[in-house]
Amino acid sequence: MNFSHRPVLLAECIEALRIKPEGVYVDGTLGRAGHSLEIARRLSTGRLICIDRDQAALDAAADKLSAYGDRVTLVHGNFDRLDKLLTDLGISGVDGMLFDLGVSSPQLDDPSRGFSYRNDAPLDMRMDQTDTLTARTVVNEWPQEELRRILFQYGEERYAPAIAAAIVRARDKAPIETTLELAEVIRSAMPAAALREKQHPAKRSFQAIRIAVNDELAAVDRMLTAAVPRLNPGGRLAVISFHSLEDRIVKNALAAAAKGCTCPPDFPVCVCGKTPQVKLISKKPIVSGAKELEENPRARSAKLRVAEKR
Repeated sequence: MNFSHRPVLLAECIEALRIKPEGVYVDGTLGRAGHSLEIARRLSTGRLICIDRDQAALDAAADKLSAYGDRVTLVHGNFDRLDKLLTDLGISGVDGMLFDLGVSSPQLDDPSRGFSYRNDAPLDMRMDQTDTLTARTVVNEWPQEELRRILFQYGEERYAPAIAAAIVRARDKAPIETTLELAEVIRSAMPAAALREKQHPAKRSFQAIRIAVNDELAAVDRMLTAAVPRLNPGGRLAVISFHSLEDRIVKNALAAAAKGCTCPPDFPVCVCGKTPQVKLISKKPIVSGAKELEENPRARSAKLRVAEKR
């Protein structure tokens, strides 16, 4: 089955955004435009700003959204520059924003992009192919201790020290050039018990390297900092994450924005003057139902969190 064009938690996202026909909305992770298409269909005089780091995604979406060209603006950029992107478009406030984090299915499914440990391709992993840092550089040039750190921190890989050491030993003989070469080096560093696990032995390491190449976690933090102030009163922010590191950043940022006050708990009165900026629509994340999971297994780890501007 081909899962490449299934937008995750689509109905839940549309419901969360409470789209007004005349409103202004942002899809900060356009991908293959599944979410954007449903937002655009609900607009009349409104406007939808579609942002993506990947020019291939913008090119593919142009045809898909062509019927709504009068209300859709495609923007090549990183969502962590949200503030500048909206300023450049002359937009001061928006009524809703959606961010579907992580690598998109078409990027995973295109072997040439180097995201997959199942297909052989040059080590790339760039979401934006105009960026200069590639997975090849990370794997072949970063110090062993930095490799260990990202494997442990971004991949939550318990065998990070052994894998980092194996990568350095291999690259000392010859540069590691392809995804399958790297996957084999990772496999060789892991004990037999780990190789019997259900998931692919390279999965966590590839995730870690991808996050490092694209500076994904810091980008999410910068995006959230910019997004909340740009919402109009009553505007909704919806964020889908796919792994615990992203979800923790989203959860903590929205909780802080909902709390407002940053004074220590033992202060008798607030002296910081900060007030709540949003209210949380649900304390627990929204997840996919059984029907969606059957149709799209990639939705299994998706978590949707929603906040509303006060």
